[in-house]
Amino acid sequence: MMEDLNHTLFYLLNATPASPQWLIHFATWAAKDLIVVAPLLVVALWLWGPRRHVGQQRVMVMKTALALIFSVALSWTLGQLFPHDRPFVEGVGYNFLHHAPDYSYPSDHGTVIFTFALAFLCWHRLWSGVLMGAVALLVAWSRVYLGVHWPLDMLGGLLVGMVACLAAQMCWHHAGAFIAQLALRAYRICFALPIRKGWVRD
Repeated sequence: MMEDLNHTLFYLLNATPASPQWLIHFATWAAKDLIVVAPLLVVALWLWGPRRHVGQQRVMVMKTALALIFSVALSWTLGQLFPHDRPFVEGVGYNFLHHAPDYSYPSDHGTVIFTFALAFLCWHRLWSGVLMGAVALLVAWSRVYLGVHWPLDMLGGLLVGMVACLAAQMCWHHAGAFIAQLALRAYRICFALPIRKGWVRD
């Protein structure tokens, strides 16, 4: 039943040779490059911002890093336990994006971008979480549209992101102070010159 649903949704979303070229180009950009927005925003939140907010921003960044570690590890584990071929490997639909024929579930891109989106929603601001959620949905759509993932691969990525953010919050509750101390010490050693020059926040 789930496979039937997966195939039905895939055929509804997958591009065809008759699809507009501009939309395929846009989807290719979204599938390959849009995800870069998330780590750039996280780095900016760590390095800059109002002095009264930078401490809170760095807590969010550290929790996000923890969530990503958990989500990537869980995603890899699920991929080994429940291997599933990509649509083009099974000869289903049309493929418009070159990709290795490795396992598709859950989507690595989906896992990472949904983890970022949930992290912003839980630990930053509502508006930034909604914005990152829209970015995540666009990335998820684009990879199904181009034929390298099934819709349920993206749902799997969302669920993994949810579990990972919960695990990160629990880990932070027990070891957050220690993690923050280590991270700030390493940052101040590695970025001593930019900090002293005032290019980034202490």
